[in-house]
Amino acid sequence: MGGASRIVRVIYAPGAMIRYSDPPILLRDVFEDVGEVVGLLERNAPYTPLGGWYRPGVDLDTPTSPMWFQNDWVHADLRVAGSELFLFHERVTQAARDFYDAEVIVPHSVYVNMMAALERSGPAHTDNPRFHGRDRSNTPMWLLRTMLWSGLFDRYTIVQATSIWWMNDVEGGGLLYWPDGPDKPPHEHVGEMANTALVGDNHGMFHQVGPVGPFDQGTRLVTPRAELAPAGDGSGEWAVTDRGEVRYRAPLERYRVSVLWKADVYPDEAEQQRQMADPLSIPDVARIFDRDLEEKRADVRLDLDRLEDPGLIAAVNAVYPEAIPVGKAPSIFDPA
Repeated sequence: MGGASRIVRVIYAPGAMIRYSDPPILLRDVFEDVGEVVGLLERNAPYTPLGGWYRPGVDLDTPTSPMWFQNDWVHADLRVAGSELFLFHERVTQAARDFYDAEVIVPHSVYVNMMAALERSGPAHTDNPRFHGRDRSNTPMWLLRTMLWSGLFDRYTIVQATSIWWMNDVEGGGLLYWPDGPDKPPHEHVGEMANTALVGDNHGMFHQVGPVGPFDQGTRLVTPRAELAPAGDGSGEWAVTDRGEVRYRAPLERYRVSVLWKADVYPDEAEQQRQMADPLSIPDVARIFDRDLEEKRADVRLDLDRLEDPGLIAAVNAVYPEAIPVGKAPSIFDPA
């Protein structure tokens, strides 16, 4: 699949079908008391710079990280006190049911992004996929993403709903998103973002964080050792501290704060049980790819002993390239 067609995923099941990558649902006035979220933010500080699979081997003592901080509140066995505020939010859960026309919504992740002083945008991307039997704990991320873009593994895909909630309005900080597919111009959610949420399919829809102010000094870089936390001096400001020195401080309302929620989605309990009983093994993945590669008359095959070989990765990705969305903005993570 490439940029010339709209991304539409279809999950078939006896008597049931899920289609997704429709425009997300916009919710307003998500929380009656945003102060509860501020309390959660404060209790779970500090926050550390965004890392990720696409930034391996980063030097811990070199200022190459933008002031994009992140922290998990719910993940695997982690669930911080008070995270139920997001994890089981009734309106968000119902919006996910409505979006997918599905009965079973299983929330599993909540995490926080806090950012400031990003002169360029974040990466235009779709969120990382998961499949029954295959996730980042047992499969390289490049292979998971290639499985998604190949379109060969849709029956094994764990459909995931995403909600992005914004706490405040800042200078810039909008979200570009491509509900019409990567070959059409993006939409933008910007202005009056405070206490709103977009609920939909971030795994099938490209999206991109816009530049975030203040813009007076360009993108301010810190090392991966930096931390963001309340200044603790009664000022109400939050400070970025890097190896013992304060690099930036500002009131909380000047940071772009968003909280992301994710949940697995199934049409009904019977389909949930059927999908969970049919997991992919890594030999299954190789067999499915190799059959398709042979049909395409491609020279490469998925050699399971070479999954970290850059040559193999490049050759397979060339057969199943990710789309490049029309109108994407330059990213802070683009090569210099």
